[in-house]
Amino acid sequence: MIMKKHLFCYIFSSLLAAALFVGCGNNKDKENPTADNPPPAENNLDYLGAMGQAQKQATKVIDISTIQEAINLFHAEEDRYPESLAELTTAGSYLPSIPELPKGLTYSYNPKTGKVKAVREPQAPPAPPVPSAAQ
Repeated sequence: MIMKKHLFCYIFSSLLAAALFVGCGNNKDKENPTADNPPPAENNLDYLGAMGQAQKQATKVIDISTIQEAINLFHAEEDRYPESLAELTTAGSYLPSIPELPKGLTYSYNPKTGKVKAVREPQAPPAPPVPSAAQ
């Protein structure tokens, strides 16, 4: 009986000491480590811009590789390259549709070599200024 009493006291005091030890810490830094030193806003914008560019690049690479694979399959079956990318969607089941590239890019396809790449869309020259009416 005395042994059980000592064991109970030992366990109770250990748990009490552990609770006090854990509860006495300063949790301010753990809750919000950047509360005193938030990152500069310009770094956030750089990060978001870089993420947007990375997503755009990944989309471009995936779309081009999908089309290039369809061109190679077309060439293997037809023994020629398609005349245009549109032929990949109409000549059979090579592609259900031509994937859209991110804004500002377009496909450049060479039917002699079967190579496709993404290029910047040519920008239209700015409109000439409209003369103002004489007063």
